[in-house]
Amino acid sequence: MAFTPKTPSRQRSRSETKTPLTPSMMNGISSMSLASPTKRQTNQRGAIADTISANPFISSRPSSPVKRTTSGALQITEALSKQANSGVIRKGGIESRLDVITHDYVPPPRTDPKRSKSTGTLQRDTRDRFITSRNADVGEVAATLELMHLSHSSSSPSHTARLASATGVPINKRILSYHEPPPPPSDTTLAAQRDAVRPLYARTGSLPTSTGATTNKSRKISTQPERVLDAPGMVDDFYLNLLSWSCLNVVAVALAENTYIWKADTGAVTHVGEAPEGSYVSSVSFSSDGMFLGVGCGTGEVELWDVETGQRLRSMSGHQGQIAALSWNNHILSSGCGDGSIWHHDVRVARHKVMELLGHTGEVCGLTWREDGELLASGGNDNVVNIWDGRIAESVTGSHVSAKWTKRNHTAAVKALAWCPWQPSLLASGGGTNDATINIWNSTTGARLHSLATSSQVTNIHWSPHRKEFLSTHGYPNNSIMIHAYPSMERVAEIRDAHDTRVLFCARSPGGDLVVTGAGDENLKFWRVWEVPKEKKGKGREKASSSTGILGIR
Repeated sequence: MAFTPKTPSRQRSRSETKTPLTPSMMNGISSMSLASPTKRQTNQRGAIADTISANPFISSRPSSPVKRTTSGALQITEALSKQANSGVIRKGGIESRLDVITHDYVPPPRTDPKRSKSTGTLQRDTRDRFITSRNADVGEVAATLELMHLSHSSSSPSHTARLASATGVPINKRILSYHEPPPPPSDTTLAAQRDAVRPLYARTGSLPTSTGATTNKSRKISTQPERVLDAPGMVDDFYLNLLSWSCLNVVAVALAENTYIWKADTGAVTHVGEAPEGSYVSSVSFSSDGMFLGVGCGTGEVELWDVETGQRLRSMSGHQGQIAALSWNNHILSSGCGDGSIWHHDVRVARHKVMELLGHTGEVCGLTWREDGELLASGGNDNVVNIWDGRIAESVTGSHVSAKWTKRNHTAAVKALAWCPWQPSLLASGGGTNDATINIWNSTTGARLHSLATSSQVTNIHWSPHRKEFLSTHGYPNNSIMIHAYPSMERVAEIRDAHDTRVLFCARSPGGDLVVTGAGDENLKFWRVWEVPKEKKGKGREKASSSTGILGIR
């Protein structure tokens, strides 16, 4: 219930006619006793001890909270209470002392300021100075507020109440107060990360805010994911490729040494298999028909799995390093190795290796075939982009060939590669932290058509099949998803802080309207970045497919 202060009764003005003193009034006056006002006791503030009972298990996956028993919560609370009393919190076996404030702020005793003697004849009116310094009751404060009237002829409590209501000034609280500054944070991880990447902003300007999104007036893109899935064990490694989305609307994700597939139409999750003992899964890629899944391992094996039955069909060995990138071209599965070599595996024959491409001196972390199978693009840790002629690889078996085009414009590792679906000659490439640049190449002439500098490392690029736009994902410090127009290269929209860590992995849906992203925060997030255009009526064609109904999100 809101407390309503009582308005004091109106003060009566003195009457010019004197009232005679009667005997009854004399008796009443003699019976009155004047009580001296009691001095206010200053409440001495004591120290307040707060009991810290924080939950040490902090889940970064809000979509699937972990349930705990009451007894377990009580034991954790008692243990943390003992640690809180001593001022020490143990986190991961390392003691970190928190700066806990154990006393409140006590204001100094109030003293009347010494007023200087006025040398002039002008006397200042100090009745406009009203600063409450004690917890006075409502009646006393209201009586003091009467001094704030605008006119000397009108001394009205109702006018004072209307004035207080109009100005929004509470009559029983202080307008200004003093507080101690908050203690500094004990965890300085985020501050250290921002300091490490601050030199990046020499290219793009000052550090922007890390919340919200930027969109232009013609586009409204949601800054919230449409679905979030837990991905415990996802490796935070820039060079790996751990996500793939098939034409059958099935998502494959690699988590440490295990591989899982998630069916978008039913939401069912199936464990496909695991890497050999002592190894881990470093890349996954679906075949063009979605029936087979290629899995690259950290020890150099390339495995082939049947998606429908969940069985491993074969394991193709021979590489001497981890397989960080895979790409399919019909029956040819190409693999990029840590030693810089690229192998073509023909899954139909026993002797699977049919071609070896040598054009990188560093690890191959980006690999993608063009849809028609005529060209293959590769990017490596040597900052090089190579474009290979796929027709030569098919006609010359077992021999070494050179790249059609070799581009050395990037100054960091090139992982992000994407062929344009509506203009096949266009290839987009993105560089790592020391480069943070997106280049658009003409694969026919070898010319660089456009170049766009971004604020952070480029981890993935995807073209829209229905618009002249492309999407890029980024790492520290923004961890963002950006949409750019082509050929103007203007930024259409940006979703900052899409993940708590770098957005390292990304795959596009078969309908072309959704993308799924993965990061080291162990989350998979589905974002709607484009809309599938509807076919015009009267042409007898079906409407373009969308992933909305498949995901069960409307």
